[in-house]
Amino acid sequence: MRTAAFLSLGLSLTAFAPASAMPDNLSKPEYVAPQDSIPSPQDIAYPGTMTLEVDARDHDQGIFRVTQTIPVSQAGRLTLLYPEWLPGNHAPRGEIEKLVGLSFTANGQTIPWVRDNVDVYAFHLTVPEGVSQITAKFQFVSATMENQGRVVMAPSMLNLRWHQVSLYPAGYYVRQIPVEATAIYPEGWQAASALRPKSQTGSTTVYHKTDYDTLVDSPVFAGQYFQSYPLTNRVHLNVVADDAKFIRPAKEQLAPHIALVKEAEALFGSHPYDRYDFLLALTDEMGGIGLEHHRSSENGVNREYFTDWDSGPGRRNLLPHEMTHAWNGKYRRPQGMWTPDFRQPMRDNLLWVYEGQTQFWGYVLGARSGLYSKQDTLDALAAIAADMDLRVGREWRPLVDTTHDPIIAARRPKPWTSWQRAEDYYNEGLLIWLEADQIIRRESGGKKSLGDFARAFFGGKNGDWGVRTYQEKDVIDALNAVQPYDWATFVTERVHQTTSEAPKNGLILGGYRLVFVDTPSAYILANDKRRKQLDLSYSIGLVMGSKGMIKSVVWNSPAFRAGLKPGLTVSAVNGKAYSDDALKQAIEENKGQDGQIDIFAKNGEAYHNFKVDHSTGLRYPALEKITQEGAQTDGGIDQLLKPKTR
Repeated sequence: MRTAAFLSLGLSLTAFAPASAMPDNLSKPEYVAPQDSIPSPQDIAYPGTMTLEVDARDHDQGIFRVTQTIPVSQAGRLTLLYPEWLPGNHAPRGEIEKLVGLSFTANGQTIPWVRDNVDVYAFHLTVPEGVSQITAKFQFVSATMENQGRVVMAPSMLNLRWHQVSLYPAGYYVRQIPVEATAIYPEGWQAASALRPKSQTGSTTVYHKTDYDTLVDSPVFAGQYFQSYPLTNRVHLNVVADDAKFIRPAKEQLAPHIALVKEAEALFGSHPYDRYDFLLALTDEMGGIGLEHHRSSENGVNREYFTDWDSGPGRRNLLPHEMTHAWNGKYRRPQGMWTPDFRQPMRDNLLWVYEGQTQFWGYVLGARSGLYSKQDTLDALAAIAADMDLRVGREWRPLVDTTHDPIIAARRPKPWTSWQRAEDYYNEGLLIWLEADQIIRRESGGKKSLGDFARAFFGGKNGDWGVRTYQEKDVIDALNAVQPYDWATFVTERVHQTTSEAPKNGLILGGYRLVFVDTPSAYILANDKRRKQLDLSYSIGLVMGSKGMIKSVVWNSPAFRAGLKPGLTVSAVNGKAYSDDALKQAIEENKGQDGQIDIFAKNGEAYHNFKVDHSTGLRYPALEKITQEGAQTDGGIDQLLKPKTR
């Protein structure tokens, strides 16, 4: 509008001027940045040895009672920290809210404490003159229900995690803080850990002195029903269960676990541990877990792990995954994910290597050892590739950004996972490394594979359970050393850029193509059974939970376009009472038709009809062998999955 015309309307130019800054007559505070009063960690020896006693007998109420002594060398300010950033969690997951009843004493006198007003994991004390050690007492009140966190104490077992039941002094690398730990277990229970007992008297176990870093990396599984099976002279499978009947594996069930260890050590050409302990809980009472440590792993699966062995592979790829981490993630670790204490933030941008390649080798070692059949592995790869294709959020969010998801989302449920994306660096990372393996095989004429990279990059001295760090350039340089190729562009395109589809070229190069069939594989059926769901992601685009509840809806799928969302309860399909079979029948009956599938669902107190356009029937992912001139020959994936030690 011209100025003259504007003024002719009788309007002031200032009437439409941008709002000015806050008027001068209002009070305006000045920002005062908080001062970090917590000492930075130094790589120097801590003066003295902490002692830690954990009474873990109250498994009925889930309470750990802790007494800890911390030596001090001088009077004055002391800051004690509760672990916040935990290796393997990729995020600040310390359960500080469960630390209660905290008190400090010295020479019979109470020492007041104050929590830091910025870092709530830090406690400040003033040590009086003449004091050589202080004593801390507190309880860790563990979760008693799933909505409070992971349950770590159950009627017949417990998972003692030292970071939950201890403090440590600020100002030191945790590897420089000596500690001697003692645990009191329920009477008659047996325990397993990478820590070695120094003495055992009744229910009390005193462990050999170690450093605080190693202590935190050495959790305990203890239980009333316990068995330990030697797999090799340095690797043991330690099992606790809800009942003794679940710990009776047959020889043919232990055999693939033995093969797993041999295949893993053959793959990497070394063993970065003096001894390795699988900690395996077969339970419906204690919370499930899969967490890596350098000389052990915490694994919680369904109690029928052995007793339902013939029903499918179930969770049997968990142990191969976690053991692979001894090399990838623990011995070799991204520079940004190694920290001197448990307060410094971790930088997760290389999780596509740390977890992605571990996911890859987990499935490969599962197949090579016999924990997974070859067909189960192929079916898993098909499901993974198809599922990653459904993550249409790749259009706006590159894979590398999903490495921050453990911090951003804290593994909470999401309304639209396919558009938001989640921790896709696991399975999409697997597909990237599958493609890298097949490229190396092609470029080298079949003489090399990703196994050569694994030995060169993750291998090391036997028994070296220290840490060697790496950056992205080190990964690219190591790939080029194995097989020259434009790996920098390969990584940039697949990891750092947005894409339109999942990286499935590794399947094609390996001799298979992703197809869709009308019958679910045994792998999908077993997965649905374990998760108590009906997965129709690849047809109408939703996953049904129990009692007609919609668990998830794929973004821009037929179900999405019809207006369905997670959380709705489906009451009827095409006028019939809802059941999983009724929904599948409706999808099949509409195959090739022009009609719509009528889904009647409840949202709060209201009911709605949702008309779903889908006429291609039931669709499930599978891998189809690519034939060469009419003959089926072993391709790169077939070679990849073959055992190497038998």
